[in-house]
Order: sequence, then C-alpha cells, then structure tokens
Amino acid sequence: MNPIRTSLSLFLLGLIALRGFAAGLVFGESSREPRVPQSGSWANGPSASGPAVAIEVVGSNVLLTWPADAASLGFALEGTSSLTNLLWDRVPGVTTNSILLSPDTVTQFYRLSDATVAGATLRGVVQSGGTSAVTPLPGIVVTLYEATAADPVKLDETTSDASGSFLVRSSRVYSDSIFFVTAKLSAQVELVAILGPVLPSKVTLNELTTVAASYSMAQFYRTGVIRGDAFPLRLAAGMNDNLVNLMTGGSSSVLLTSPNANETQSLQITRSLANLLAECAANPASAAAFLDLARDPRLPTPRTTPQALAHVARNPAENLFQIYGLTTNVMPYLPAVSEIPDAWTIAVKFNDSGDDQKLIGGAAYLVFDESGYGWITDNVVQGTPYSSRVLIVLQPNGKPAAGASGKPRSPITGGGVLGAGYGLTIDPQGSVWVGNFGWGPETNCLYYPSTNCSGSISRFTPAGVPISGPLGIQGGPERAQGMASDASGNIWICSYGDDAVYVFCKGDPTQVSRLQAYAGSQPFGAQVAADGSAWITLGGGINGDFPANIGRYRLVGDQIQTLFQIPVGKALKGLSVDSLGNAWLASQGDSKVYAISPEGTILGGFQGGGVDGPWGVTVDGEDHVWVANFGSLDGKPYSARISKLAGANSETRPPGRLLGDPISPDSGYTVLSAGSEVLLHNGTPLYGKNAPPSYDPMQRLTMTAIDRAGNLWALNNWKNNFLNDVIRNPGGDGVVVFVGLAAPKK
Repeated sequence: MNPIRTSLSLFLLGLIALRGFAAGLVFGESSREPRVPQSGSWANGPSASGPAVAIEVVGSNVLLTWPADAASLGFALEGTSSLTNLLWDRVPGVTTNSILLSPDTVTQFYRLSDATVAGATLRGVVQSGGTSAVTPLPGIVVTLYEATAADPVKLDETTSDASGSFLVRSSRVYSDSIFFVTAKLSAQVELVAILGPVLPSKVTLNELTTVAASYSMAQFYRTGVIRGDAFPLRLAAGMNDNLVNLMTGGSSSVLLTSPNANETQSLQITRSLANLLAECAANPASAAAFLDLARDPRLPTPRTTPQALAHVARNPAENLFQIYGLTTNVMPYLPAVSEIPDAWTIAVKFNDSGDDQKLIGGAAYLVFDESGYGWITDNVVQGTPYSSRVLIVLQPNGKPAAGASGKPRSPITGGGVLGAGYGLTIDPQGSVWVGNFGWGPETNCLYYPSTNCSGSISRFTPAGVPISGPLGIQGGPERAQGMASDASGNIWICSYGDDAVYVFCKGDPTQVSRLQAYAGSQPFGAQVAADGSAWITLGGGINGDFPANIGRYRLVGDQIQTLFQIPVGKALKGLSVDSLGNAWLASQGDSKVYAISPEGTILGGFQGGGVDGPWGVTVDGEDHVWVANFGSLDGKPYSARISKLAGANSETRPPGRLLGDPISPDSGYTVLSAGSEVLLHNGTPLYGKNAPPSYDPMQRLTMTAIDRAGNLWALNNWKNNFLNDVIRNPGGDGVVVFVGLAAPKK
C-alpha cells in the first residue's frame, strides 16, 4: 500500500497573526511548498513525502489547494490551535480539495490526513444548555447515521457516560451524502447535530445544534426522518454550519459577527428556540404541547421535538404566542428575543463580495448554477449612483466563490459588465449571460459600455472567464433587462431601451430574431415555460407611465411568434411560472401579484401577506408564490419584507386557503435589527461615515431565489430611504438567506 495513503501526517502549515497575513504562512524554501517540520509533534511521525500543496494569496485571504484522488476522495484537512496538540480536528465544511483561509484564522495550524482506510472515530458530549448553564446528560443513547434518499443508515450506537461523553465509529470518513448524530432523551425529545459529508473528530449535541439541524434540514424532515438526495443534503449541511459551532455547541462565528450578530435578531431567535427545546427536555408536558402545536394536516404528526421544530421552520408564523410562551420558561441560552417576533424565521445575511474594494452594491438578480453557486448581478458601486463593473458569485453557504477546482472567483470583472440589472441566465452548456443596463450621468457616457449609451450583453464560462470582449456584445438589445435561456440554448432578451424582444438563436449573437413591441412597453421580465415558449412582462416603464401587458411568445425557426398579449397590472416587473403552466407577475405599480393561465386568462390579482410594491416572484416546489417587495417609488416609509401566497396546487395549499390567499403574516417575513446599526463588509456604516445610522438589515428587494436545500435567498437591491438614495447612494447591502423556509423544486 502506498505509504502516503496510510500516513496520518502529510503536511503542516501555520497561520500566525502577522501584518500582511501571507507572511504568517510557514513555508519551505519554495514559496509554493509547505515545510514539513522535523519534530516529534506528529502523531505518527512526519511523512517522507506528501502531496504538493498550492498556496495562493487571494486578496486578504489565502487559498490552499491539494490533489484529489477519486479512488479515496482525497485528503481530509485537519486543524488545531496548538502545534503540539495531538488531537487534530477535521475542518468542518471542507468537502473538496481546497479551502480559503481568512485573516481571522490566526494562530491556527493545518495538515492533511487520509483516514479513509482505517475509518474514523467521533467523540462527543451530550448536554443541555449553553450560554448561561450547561448540564451533562449521562445514560443517553447516541446514534450515528448516514442520510440517504430513503431511511437513514445506522452506522454505530452507544450510550453516553457519567460526564455525557460518548464515542462512535464509522468505517468511512467521507459520505456522498451527509452524516448526522442523534441523542434520544425520551420518546418525544431528541437532540440532533448535522455533521456534513466529512466526519469530524468531535461534536457537542445540545439544543442549539438541534435548532440548526431542524432549520437547515426542514425540507428533508417531513416524514419523521432526515432523507433526501445527496446534493441538496450537502447544501443544507453547509447552511447548518452558518448557525452553530459543532465542536462547542455554541453559536457559529457567522451569527456572532457582522453583518449578523446584533445587526439582526437571528442570533437571539436561535437561542429562544434552543430554550424551547430545553423546556421540552425538562418538562414532558411542554414537549407534548409543542408537538401538538406543530401539526401539519398533510403530514404525519411529529413524533419528536426536532421534527416539530422543522415544521416551525417551514411554517414560522403559526401559533406564535403559544410557542413564544414555551421559550420563556427556562432560559439556559441568552440573550433571547424579548418579545414575540413576526415569525420564527432564521435569516443569515451575507455581504462579502470577495474583495472589499468592490463591495456589493445593489444585488438585483440571482441564478444558481449546477454546483449550487449563486451568480448575482450588481447594480452600482456601493456608496455611489454609478454603474458597477462586477458580478458577485457566492458559494452555496453564502461565502464568496474562491476560484478553486474550476469554479469562479468572486467578484468577476471584465466581459463588458456594467450596471447589470435583471438580465442574467445560464444556458444548457453552463455559459453565463448578463444584460448590461448601464447608467450614469446622461451627458457622460463614461459610465456606459458603448458611446451611444445603449448597454450590451456579456458572456462568461462556468468558471467566470469572459467570452465577450471588454465592451461586451454590442448592437442588438438596448438596455437589456430580463433574460432567459430555453433548453435549446436560445437566449431570450428583454430590450428595455427600444421596446423590443430579442432572441440570440442557439446562443449565437450573430443570428438574431427580433420582435418590436409597442412604444413605451419597455420589456422587463422573462421566463421560459416547460414547452419552450417565453413569457415576457411588457412593463410599461419603471413608474408605469405606459400600459402594461403580459405576452407569451415562441420561436418558430428564426422568427418570434406571438401566442397572446393582454393588458394587466401596472409597472410590471419580474415573473415566475408554476408547475401547472400559470405565470405569476409582480405588478409593482398597483401593488398586486397577478396569476395568468397558460391560455392567457387572468386568474386574479392578489394582495395581503405583506405585499408592498412587488418586484420579483418565485414559485417554489409546492407551487406557492414568494414575493420580493420593493415598496412604492413615492418616498413613503418602507419596511422590507417577503410575502408568501397560496399557489395553484390545491393539494399543497394549507387548509382553507384559496388561490392567491396570503400565507405569510400581514407584516410579511421580516428581518429586524437587535440594536446594532447595519455595517458594510468593510466595517463602515451603511450610509457611510458621519451619516445617520441605518437599522435595516433587509432592504428593498428585487428578487428571491430558492436553492435546492430550500433556503430562500433575498437580494437587497436598494436602500430603504428611496428619495434620498435614488440619486446619491442607492445600492443595497448584501443577500439575506432564510434558512429552510421554502420548498425546493425537484
């Protein structure tokens, strides 16, 4: 057997808190190779040779990349805070052959190891409580599982000792799916920790890890067990790590720092829900009451508290008063929320573009690629009204894409990107198409991609390499907004600037079909239906100065054919198509959401549930409709919210709800501050230094998108003070992700 494959110690790398960060790497004589220390600090002694590790400085971060071995899924990355510590822990969330290390990872040491042959041991502790009181739980049955598309597979089982400690073993370190561990406190009360696709060496099970598990796995916890396809389960596990520190059982660094911490209430909400579970553990009557509150008439009655909490994650506005009461009886987790929230949602905010010289400034539209990476258009240079020249790409866990293993690196520049808005789509080959609206002072075309100020189209490879030239694809569409690719690679483009619809046939910008619409139509949103036809919102202008229509078209040869075009709404924006073929339209001007049948019949215009100046709509896997609210354009006070409306599928609608009825509360789903002002990723206040503080972590929204794990991503497009911001400092800050809230599409 290859000695490298059985050696525990393959390389060592230390990160020291030194100025410049990169200077803190322990290198050998070559700047590309780590030095293997000749000391007794290795568990099995230093390896004679190890894999070549590429070390690259990426902005203020350091990217490590090492070889992958398909036969054994490569090497595991381990870390410790002590060079002489023999207990090295696998780094959670590292499932590929690379990692991006940030400057806050100081005085840390890392090495590669391969334990796939010998298997792995998981040590842990079962306890109740966290921040203010901790009680070890002895005599508890602890079970290690691997999730599958059917029932989870039991890998090992044991009982915690007098100190609550336990040890379980697995024959494998890696899973194509995910590992998780449970602790059975009673017939109704259970603790859970999601371990992810790489088995760590230790874990703490408590109420807070259970809150993270129930929310991150909410869409996979419907049948009483965690089950689902491997890829979305791995995405969900990545979001789990944003909520809790698995090793300590405490809150994650993501929730403890900006743009979360006290800039939102999510940290306090997770702790209130942990208090609820602690009450259930201490009081069987409370556990029974909680299970009764979490009944879903369409699903089996929850048997355990984690299942019940997953129901709350999916239905966060139900039984608010009763659930809040259960969170206040015992409080081992502090601080908790001090009053009943609008809903028990957990939202995590991300605002790291990957480069603080190019902060996110008005996220507008999002498309997920096949790896779950979110490609996001960016309107303006943060703090100015001028066009942004970047695209943002976030990993499935919300961190900026790091460029490893053929993936893009955020932020992306070049290719003519300038003021990209609602135009973004990915074709069947994975190419990313971007519509550059472009804007700036009308007398100065410096801020436009061409001398006639008409905008352009950009194209990128799946790795983010520009295919289009430095000015983009010129000619044809003007001021592109919505874009959509069909299964044949035809690129449908809303040409806002000349009231037309264009198609790049088979993705060829030299083979163009064009349909001229009426004057003032200003096409805005595009979606392709299952039959390949395209729905286009003819918005009638941002402010609704012209008539609005919804049109449905198809490409016949190289000609665009109109199937129908009907008047509806005012200042139409985005749209989405459900599984029955109905189109749902955001009508910003009259603050309604319209449903249109495949034949062109208006099924209704709907409000309620917090709908306020809707800009984008997204249909989920149960055909419910999620609304991104922008608010009115008249300068009235605005409180950002997301709305949920009952969809066209009667089998998935809550009892008593009809088509278009609100499911979200009157306030919508909100994200409130816990008392700290909103900061940009570079630490400056939202409106800049010496400006009035803002306490709006979620801002005017243009779109929501649902990933395959059921996380709802909401794009902060514009700041809330519209009349001031529109000409001075409009760009919103970051992306807000509601964990486990929406049913993913299959």
